[in-house]
Amino acid sequence: MAAVAELQGKYQKLAQEYSKLRAQNQVLKKGVVDEQANSASLKEQVKMKDQSLRKLQQEMDSLTFRNQQLAKRVELLQDELALSETRGKKNKKSAESSSQLSQEQKSVFNEDLQKKIEENERLHILFFEADEQHKRLEAELRTRLEVLETDAAQHQAVVDSLTRKYTDTIEKLQTDKAKLEIKSQTLEREAKDCRLRTEECQQQLKNLQSALGSRLEESLCIINEKVPFNDTRSNRYNALNVPLHNRRYQLKLRDLAGQALAFVQELVTALLNFHTYTEQKVQIFPIDSATDTISPLNQKFSQYLHENASYVRPLEEGMLHLFESITEDTVTVLETAVKLKAFSENLASYLCFLRKILPYQLKSLEEECESSLCTAALRARNMELHRDMKRLTAVFEKLHTYISLLALPSTKPEGLLRTNYNFVFTNIATSLHGFHDILKDLSKHYSQKATLEQDVPTATQKLITTNDCILSSVVALTNGVGKIASFFSNNLDHFTTSLSYGPKAGTEFISPLSAECMLQYKKKAVAYMKSLKKPCADSVPYEEALANRRVLLSSTESREGLAQQVQQSLEKIAKLEQEKEHWMLEAQLAKIKLEKENQKLKNSLSGHLTETIQERSVLPNVAEQKKETTEKSPREPIKSTSLAPDVESREDLIKNHYMARIAELTSHLQLADSKSVHFHAECRALAKRLSLAEKSKESLTEELKLASQNISRLQDELMTTKRSYEDQLSMMSDHLCSMNETLTKQREEIDTLKMTSKGNSKKNKNR
Repeated sequence: MAAVAELQGKYQKLAQEYSKLRAQNQVLKKGVVDEQANSASLKEQVKMKDQSLRKLQQEMDSLTFRNQQLAKRVELLQDELALSETRGKKNKKSAESSSQLSQEQKSVFNEDLQKKIEENERLHILFFEADEQHKRLEAELRTRLEVLETDAAQHQAVVDSLTRKYTDTIEKLQTDKAKLEIKSQTLEREAKDCRLRTEECQQQLKNLQSALGSRLEESLCIINEKVPFNDTRSNRYNALNVPLHNRRYQLKLRDLAGQALAFVQELVTALLNFHTYTEQKVQIFPIDSATDTISPLNQKFSQYLHENASYVRPLEEGMLHLFESITEDTVTVLETAVKLKAFSENLASYLCFLRKILPYQLKSLEEECESSLCTAALRARNMELHRDMKRLTAVFEKLHTYISLLALPSTKPEGLLRTNYNFVFTNIATSLHGFHDILKDLSKHYSQKATLEQDVPTATQKLITTNDCILSSVVALTNGVGKIASFFSNNLDHFTTSLSYGPKAGTEFISPLSAECMLQYKKKAVAYMKSLKKPCADSVPYEEALANRRVLLSSTESREGLAQQVQQSLEKIAKLEQEKEHWMLEAQLAKIKLEKENQKLKNSLSGHLTETIQERSVLPNVAEQKKETTEKSPREPIKSTSLAPDVESREDLIKNHYMARIAELTSHLQLADSKSVHFHAECRALAKRLSLAEKSKESLTEELKLASQNISRLQDELMTTKRSYEDQLSMMSDHLCSMNETLTKQREEIDTLKMTSKGNSKKNKNR
């Protein structure tokens, strides 16, 4: 139906255009007929003028022939006059008598000649005027003829184009008519297909409603559980969201900032050269400071110009800091460009410097005009420079205002609305172009001034070189500003479109604080993404981790059990250390007793030889036993050489038996202690597991309650959704009825279109 309506509208528009073009064609035909009549009349006029021109040319030829005859006659008369003079010398006497006759003849001839000359001049003037008038008329007629021919050609072209247009429109209308008939047939087929599709759509609608209902419940549950609040609805919270990182945008912006830095560096060098060479010029002209003292005004002016570096250099430093702040990882918009404020402050300080030196510069030019060396032309150039300097300071003021406006969003966002950013950027571009035009005028006027100063009689080579240096610095300044203006205007679209770079579905950064917070969040996100990119360490499988957890919960090696075991082992170690010291002391006492016994034996057996031999044999054995006793542990029995070996061996056996029994008992005691600690740890682990089981039982009961509540809630929702679906089905049935009505209307409209198309075709045939 919509396609039929569009075709009807197109058909009506084409009919209206056809009627308009027919009316225009009639008007153009009348105009072409009138122009043809005018061209015919003009051709007749041209023929008449050609005939008059031919007559005038014939008269001119006759006049020239008459003039030639008169010239020949004058020559003959002059020859006769010369002959008469020669004859008169020979016969003076006869000449005196005939002199009166010759004078009368001469006077007659002179009068006749004078008349002929005057008539010839008059004829020449008339001929010249007629020739000029004829040429003028011929040129006018030719131009008018060319104009008329071009108009006729244009009218003929318009008529041809209109005839072509009419034929094209007729062909289009015929094709549109055929298409409409085909479309009417296709629409009838589509109407039948639509009925079948509506039945299929009803079934699909029921299936989709059931599927969408289940998915809606799942999505609502997920939203309620996972999304506590939607921070994109509030601009205040959305400003804290980190936008998608556009690396291409950041690289392009850094490239543009690098180009701007290079241009600003060129501008800074040109400004430094201009101010320094201006200082040299003030000290040279009109009074040279080397030969005479300059005026106090120029002294103060040169003193201020000497301080130019402290005001110009910060511009380059501010732009450098701004370039360094734009990196690949940051989000660069006006709200985050904090370094732009420093650049605008540096520009403000330079503007204050220009305002400070402007009155001195203007007064210096006026003082130069008042000097005796200044000519009128040089005074005019100085006044032009006077105006240019004022315009230059005004342009810097305008640029400073716009750049300070751009720096406001990073400090005071309410100072500049986001809708005005595009206006500020376009004004900066126009100001830069104006700045370039002013510098062009300044360089032109200064070059003229330099050429005039070279002609001054007191001009020195130092003045000429200084003027050349100033002119070169002004040319460099003009070229640099021209580059900046073209660069800014070429990238204006990028600057304006980049303002939409920010949080998703957000219109702006609310404040510089929110922008700073967003950058901090971005750094954290980058660190998190880098940590995700690191390869993960080999983790324990899930089933093994669960088994280890169970072992950890039920293991005897719990923390408290191990602490108790460590404490008990430390106490045992302390006891063993005490016993070791005790046995060491006993061993030392036994050694002392052994030495005393050996001395007694030596004294008692000193008289007998055999006893001495035995004593000698026994002494090395005693030394060896001493060494063995020092090397052995204190728990081993001490061996000694005495006179009663049986008693000593029995004592040693008893002692060894008791020592072994003590060691066995201590080992049994240690086993009992370890088993008691083990059982205690197991009891504690079982108690913990019991408490955990009770907690899990409580949590399961709570979950069971929640599940029963959810089941009841879902049953209620199911009832409500059933009712809503029944309402929607009733609405769909109403909608289908309305669609059937619209289909019947479309059929009626198609029939009417067929009737109208047939009537139009009959009319076209009659035409």
